[in-house]
Amino acid sequence: MADTLPDPIEYEGSAGGWGSLKGMTRIELSGQAGPGAAATLKVQNKPGGYMCSSCAWAKPPNPHVFEFCENGAKATLWDLTSKRCTPDFFAEHSVSELAGWSDYDLEMQGRLTHPMRYDAASDRYVEASWEEAFEGIAAKLNQLDPKSVTFYASGKAGLEASYLYAIFARAYGHNNLPDSSNMCHETTSVGLKKVTGSSVGTCQLDDLEHCDAIFYCGQNPGTNSPRILHPLQEAVKRGCKIIVLNPLREKGLLEFTNPQNPKQMTLGSPTEMSHMYLQVRAGGDIAALMGICKRVIERDEQAKAAGAARVLDEQFVQQHTHGFDAFIETLKSTDWQQLETASGISRPQLEAAGDVYAEAKNVIGIYGMGLTQHVHGSQAIGMLVNLLLLSGNIGRQGAGISPIRGHSNVQGQRTVGITEKTKLAPVEKYRELLDLETPEEDGRNTVEFLEAMLRGENKGFIGLGGNLAKAVPDHLRVHPAWRDMELTVHIATKLNSTHCMPGKASWILPCLVRAEEDIQESGNQQVSMEDSFSHIYGSIGKREPASEHLKSETAIVCGLAKATLDGRNPKLTWDAWQADYSRIRDLIAQTFPDEFHDMNARMNQPGGFYRGNAARDRIWKTESGKAEFTDPDSLTSCGIGDAQGRYHLVTLRSNDQFNTTIYGHDDRLRGLKGSRMIVLMRPEDIVSEGLSEGEEVTLQTDSDGHDAQERAVSGLTVTPYDLPKGTLAGYFPELNALVPLWYHDKLSQTPASKGVPVRIVRG
Repeated sequence: MADTLPDPIEYEGSAGGWGSLKGMTRIELSGQAGPGAAATLKVQNKPGGYMCSSCAWAKPPNPHVFEFCENGAKATLWDLTSKRCTPDFFAEHSVSELAGWSDYDLEMQGRLTHPMRYDAASDRYVEASWEEAFEGIAAKLNQLDPKSVTFYASGKAGLEASYLYAIFARAYGHNNLPDSSNMCHETTSVGLKKVTGSSVGTCQLDDLEHCDAIFYCGQNPGTNSPRILHPLQEAVKRGCKIIVLNPLREKGLLEFTNPQNPKQMTLGSPTEMSHMYLQVRAGGDIAALMGICKRVIERDEQAKAAGAARVLDEQFVQQHTHGFDAFIETLKSTDWQQLETASGISRPQLEAAGDVYAEAKNVIGIYGMGLTQHVHGSQAIGMLVNLLLLSGNIGRQGAGISPIRGHSNVQGQRTVGITEKTKLAPVEKYRELLDLETPEEDGRNTVEFLEAMLRGENKGFIGLGGNLAKAVPDHLRVHPAWRDMELTVHIATKLNSTHCMPGKASWILPCLVRAEEDIQESGNQQVSMEDSFSHIYGSIGKREPASEHLKSETAIVCGLAKATLDGRNPKLTWDAWQADYSRIRDLIAQTFPDEFHDMNARMNQPGGFYRGNAARDRIWKTESGKAEFTDPDSLTSCGIGDAQGRYHLVTLRSNDQFNTTIYGHDDRLRGLKGSRMIVLMRPEDIVSEGLSEGEEVTLQTDSDGHDAQERAVSGLTVTPYDLPKGTLAGYFPELNALVPLWYHDKLSQTPASKGVPVRIVRG
């Protein structure tokens, strides 16, 4: 047992700077990037170039000399490795053996080079031809009830492949089209749409040039979207105040050294980024934002009494909002002690944050998965919108709501039809343009797919990218059931854990990466994607493919669909679409004419083209026809409250990670390196539990009587870290086994991975 408090681990440097350059160099060396990687980085995120396959941050019309960040460069270098995972590798290793490897070790084998079929007799993947793969998969699909099959999309495939994938699923006979947003930002798609009428953010990139304050909630820009640090830095320099709500003190929101500024890199000092940093408890955002709103109303009442300029935009509230009076009553009836306890933030701090809002003309709300991945995540988003609505900070320049998406085209996939909800699919246009009658009932999202799989009802799975079995919750229940499916198909660039859980029939179909040439009948093909600001960009690869046996995602979708549907509908011209992707984009433009008109002509213009957003124009497509003030029914986002000995766990990505892809074991911006099997704890909590730094413990899920399933992860090293009382942190996906499948946002069913109730067991 520790006699004194251990010192919390921290990184002494800033985000960016020389550490970022060293991080990129290390990945280039370990991944053995092939020829042309440097040339690809030179045109990355630039008009006429290659659009990064990492995050969904904007591609500005006037790019920097180097328009990529550390993690974007890592993703490109990782894709363009010279290592190859050939049939000879699979001949040497059984799938049972590979199932015990880490994802890092699996991906370090390099790019997949040939289609592979699982042979159960030898427990190995064996080489197959594309014809054999398409015919074998089609035969199995046509033996299964279409509604027992799920088509998943990871968020990386371009709009062209995504649009056709959705048509393939519906022509085959189901709407089971979950994508990676179900794991992260579906709470935005559902919760934000409920209050603004739009399922995406209202901001544009240039709004960051005109804001006076930013309320930044639950997102780590140093690791997950580092290019945002450039406009944030410029905003701070001109006087914008950033108020951060986050349990961890993330370096990107503390200080930043711009790698593209030679003076700052050599002689200057880092830019201090945050004006206030409020370390909320896990799930404390609702109460903290409510406290800030309470202070704003107090300031408005004081101004009104003094005859001064109002803080509240009364005209906007009356004309554009609904539910204001009920919300104000809730604010007044909730006392400060409740808000302090639930948020972990003191009243003076919340009042000071409210004063910043009250004194700002233009305010932006930015948030990430720290808000979305909670049982009451939709209510947390609603509370941030409440704050913005008070002074009319949605629908004008320099103001708005801005969720930061993770995967590069996850928002775009939803836009062009990958959705399990029939009301969001362009079913009338399918009928008009393609004579396609689609299934009338909704399909399954990711949680519903997993529940059906556990019941034995989901028989088939096609994964358009991703490592879904590792990314989902409840590993101890899900992984055994995954292997019981009749068919699993993986469209992939590298080997991962999900491939090592084969169904009774299983295939790996290797695809090009976005930076590689995609040569079809009409030449090298462009693809397109959508960023977090609803801009559409073209992207073209120019690197030589890793293998002559690779196909593009679009070509694979066309090949599978043609073999499965066997000419049932002559208007589904799979060969023509594969030959020339511009025909697919013409069809997208016909399907969504208001947003995608002249798509082929506009997608390569600098900054892409904006598909529009009604809420930005103060057109509210909600039930009331106005923006909605909402009342929370809980002051914490967590679904299970406090109890003696109960902690709430926040799962994290490291600086050497993108989703389930692990580039290395260095979490530089948190001062951590080596094993990922750690649990971060507040030093005072370590002492109160009678633990010591470096001791190994087990975390057990505290289901509070919701089910009898035991969930535990052992071998976690206690690591002191600056955290709020009662909050733990550890790595995704290693700790996903602790997240019950039923523990998710109430509206979106997004797993609540940012507030998992757990208990600590010694040993």
